[in-house]
Amino acid sequence: MVDLVLTTFDWVPETPRGYVRDLRVRWALEEAGLPYRVESTPFRERTAEHFAHQPFGQAPWLTDGDLSIFESGAILLHLGELSDKLMPADRRGRSDAKEWLFAALASVEAASQPWSFFMFSGDTDETPMRKFFDSFLEARLKHMETVLDGSEWLVGTFSVADILMADVLRLVDRFDGLAKFPACRAYVARATARPAFVKAYNDQMAHFAAAD
Repeated sequence: MVDLVLTTFDWVPETPRGYVRDLRVRWALEEAGLPYRVESTPFRERTAEHFAHQPFGQAPWLTDGDLSIFESGAILLHLGELSDKLMPADRRGRSDAKEWLFAALASVEAASQPWSFFMFSGDTDETPMRKFFDSFLEARLKHMETVLDGSEWLVGTFSVADILMADVLRLVDRFDGLAKFPACRAYVARATARPAFVKAYNDQMAHFAAAD
């Protein structure tokens, strides 16, 4: 019996497909070679059971035996503890990977997500708020460009930190936001060329397409 169960939406509109955050979890599970199965929760009607697992009505969540874990960062951290393919073995390396995992969420995605809302909506008005988020993201990307210039992965070996950071930057790249940051763009290309990402991406796309 498979103890790891990934629950995601049964369907989403076409625009977010390929970027729903269950992809991060699928990717990690594939990298680690951990057996798992995927279950669905309704997109159009969030049930009480859904909110019991994910208090904001989002997806995904992961169950591992009697544990139910929500938030993609927390899930990746949990999986990193299960597999040395997702975390360095040494104490310093594990600490660095955790550090960068949280940086991906709290520093880079905190800047990229508001910016991406403007891009998804097609809002091109040069308002003060738009200019603020443009400059906020650019500042974060400048720092990441310095970090990634000459480095293959964030902590030496590929880890859950790279899954999160690459997925965050991948959304920016979708809207050509990495055009001025070649090291960031090359990093995303390296990460998304990995067989585990390709399988995770294709599986997610097929999952949602099957419900059309």
